This record gives sequence, C-alpha cells and structure tokens, in this order.
Amino acid sequence: MAFTIAGLNESEGFRVVTINDVARVAGVSPATVSRVVNGKGKVGDACRARVQKIIQELGYKPNVSAQSLVNRHTTNVGLITPKISMEFFGNLAAGAEVSARDVGYSLLICNSLYEEESEIAAIESLHAKGCESIILHSDYLTDKQLIELSERYKGLVIINRYIPKIASRCVWFDNVASTAQIVDLLASKGHEAIAVATSIYQNRDPQQRLLGVRQGFMMQGLTFNDNLLVESTANLEGGKACAQELIQRGEPFTAVIAYNDLMAVGVIHELVKNGYKVPEQVSVVGFDDSAMCRACIPTITTIKYPIEEMAEYAVKLAIDLAKDAATPENKTHLFTSSMIERESVVEIPHS
Repeated sequence: MAFTIAGLNESEGFRVVTINDVARVAGVSPATVSRVVNGKGKVGDACRARVQKIIQELGYKPNVSAQSLVNRHTTNVGLITPKISMEFFGNLAAGAEVSARDVGYSLLICNSLYEEESEIAAIESLHAKGCESIILHSDYLTDKQLIELSERYKGLVIINRYIPKIASRCVWFDNVASTAQIVDLLASKGHEAIAVATSIYQNRDPQQRLLGVRQGFMMQGLTFNDNLLVESTANLEGGKACAQELIQRGEPFTAVIAYNDLMAVGVIHELVKNGYKVPEQVSVVGFDDSAMCRACIPTITTIKYPIEEMAEYAVKLAIDLAKDAATPENKTHLFTSSMIERESVVEIPHS
C-alpha cells in the first residue's frame, strides 16, 4: 500500500528517513539540514523553520552514532576485562552498567583474555569509535605501559591496581591490609598453625595477599611456616590440589586461608573427602564474598571485595576525566574490605 508524507512516497512498507530525504523535501542541501540539527553554522531563520517543520513531519531521527564519530565523542563507557564469564568480572561489569545507566551512558565490553596485545587493541578500538571514557582491568601490562597509555587517553581509568604516578586514575583495593585482617581473625580465635592456599598465577593479587599474610603473622607475633604454603590454579580444582598437598606433607594445621572463594570451596571439599571436619577440625577462609560462599556447607567466612562499588565509582571517574572535570590529581581512590563471618571458622577450644 502506497503512502505519502510531506512529499515522500513509499510503496513497500516502512523505511528509515534519512538526512537526504529531509534535504530533498525541504529543497536544501544535506549540509544545511546538518547545521540545523546540530545547531551549528549559519542558517536563515525562515530556512531553519522550514527544515525543522519537515523534520517533524517526516519523523526524522538523527543518527547519534554517526554524529558521535564526527564529534569524536559518544555517550558510551568502555570496559576491558580479562574474561567476563568469570563471576568476579561479571560483577565488575554489573556495577559499571548501573553507573553508566545512571548518567545516560551505555556500556561497551571487551574481553582481553589475559593478553597484553588484546588490552591495547581494545583501548584503541574503543577510542577509534569515539569512546573516550574507558575502564581497564589489567594484570600484565607494566606500570610504564599504563602510564604511557594514560597520557594518550585522558578518560582512561585503571581498576583494581595502584600506580603512584597516575594515582588520580587508579581505583584500587588494598589486598595487603585485607589479608592481614584474615590472620587477625584466625589468631583471635586461637589459630596459630595456619596454612595458605595461594594462586600460582604470576600477577599482583597473589603476591600482595601473601605479603598481607606474612605481615599479619608478624603483627600477631606468630611464626609463618613455609611448609604450610601451597599453590595451584585459582579455581575449584586448584583448591582441591592444595588441600591434597597439605595432607600429604603431614604438617598439622587448624586453618586454611584460600586465595579466593573458589579455592576455599575446593579446599573444603577435599578436606571433607579425606575425613576432616570443617570447621570443627580445620577452619577455612576465602576471599571475594562470591555467591558460592552462601551456598557452600558450611557457609564460608570471607573478605568482601567491593568490586561492584569500585566499578560504579570508576565509571563516574572515567567520564569526569574525559570531560576534564575530575578532582585534583593528588586524590587517591582506595576502597577497603570488610570481613564477612559465617560458619567455616570456629574458635579452637582451650585445653
């Protein structure tokens, strides 16, 4: 069925109205229509009124994406994570999405899959599309590389990492103090033979958390037993492997600090499988406060990692940096932890 709207004839259903359609019906050039739409450039009052009338009659909607590319700016926030399918990074993305929506922005997500080249390529790709506000979670780029990138991209924010020279664009978390807090809790409940199941991955978090354990021991006047330090992959199977190795070594222990909640669940499974009672014989502490902590039996005592709150904050910071509206450069964006006590830790009975 044919229809006519202000000079536009269509014989085959709906068609998106373009800037050229408006220009043809109004009898002006597409450039003139663009000046009217963008409010830039000189256009006579009569001509402007006619173009605006045609736009309204035709129901023309400007192509926001095309305009953004011309202006080199979009209302998008870019997020680059190692692997969005992991719960931790999914929570990071959820926090970023909430914050972006609050200010009328959309979230674009890229996976780097733990590759340096992919992280850099993702930044370049997002920026080429007009995305100036970018949040990057990077484990393997060097401090020097990140400093150089921050000089090139003013809206770049580094999340979950602290670099003093660019502290104003780092949203980070104190792993050292948080893990020392776990030692404080266990020591307060009489534990001294404390084992540690850490991650074999050579990035900053395992190193910092192990440093926090050692500092916690020192502050409590305890001696750290290196024979109770084991490492494996930072997942369920890795936790099981760590528990197996601890059992095989034959060193007595009354508590295990796991690198993350996944490893804590693996530790608990393997201990129970080998006849240990958790927490009656061995207490176990995780890290992150993931959903599985509440589903495991016993429920797991853990450190709450406020990654969603950090992501919400990082989005606003990235937008402010891109607009040159950020607070003074000497400001640091540090988030602290909280201990979530559940059933997997008990006090050692006094003899």
